[in-house]
Amino acid sequence: MRVTYPSIDKLLAEVDSRYSLSVLAAKRAHQLEAGDPPTLSKFVCDKAVGRALEEIEAGTVTVEGE
Repeated sequence: MRVTYPSIDKLLAEVDSRYSLSVLAAKRAHQLEAGDPPTLSKFVCDKAVGRALEEIEAGTVTVEGE
């Protein structure tokens, strides 16, 4: 499976490495599935990982310390 939206280039502008991006997206997706409130009002993606990536792109979810 390929990530087409949001693009990797846009996501890497928000996070410093692919590793950090994957860990952040997985952690946020688990939080969303557990019932944490979303940080955006509207999403393009239906799945938790896609929604997590959209939040990262929007800058509403970041790596701690950044």
